[in-house]
Amino acid sequence: MRAQRATRSITQSQLAWRILAPLAFAGLLANACSSSDGAAQPTNTGQSCKVAADCYPGLDAGSLLGAPACLTEVPNGYCTHGCAVDTDCCAVPGECPEAHAEVCAPFESTGVMNCFLSCESDIVGTAGFTDDNAYCQKYANAAFNCRSTGGGSNNRKVCVP
Repeated sequence: MRAQRATRSITQSQLAWRILAPLAFAGLLANACSSSDGAAQPTNTGQSCKVAADCYPGLDAGSLLGAPACLTEVPNGYCTHGCAVDTDCCAVPGECPEAHAEVCAPFESTGVMNCFLSCESDIVGTAGFTDDNAYCQKYANAAFNCRSTGGGSNNRKVCVP
């Protein structure tokens, strides 16, 4: 009888191992695959939104050097805030936690100036990239590309979806 119990114990341990090991492996695999593109998700400026209240979580909106805005003309929305000059962007501690350069520019000839993640040549080159789209996809989002803001004479190159 002792021999049967020992066999049963080993069999139960083996059964547990056979069930738990694949589940643990699947969990590790799912976690590894979830960030396999190596792209960051934008924080604050550039993050997805439906309304301005979705933007700049954890920051006092009144501390930004311009009113927060959600540009709904951009697929999935684009968090930004008003500005007059480039230095209005990333001016508040915690506003740009990833420290990627931003520029102040109008979007699609509206004349309204907002902060955008920059992909201008000097920024891209300083970061060691020769491809501005690759820069946007690495530091903003895998779905972002570098394009003109379409702001007429104040046109700038920015990362947007």
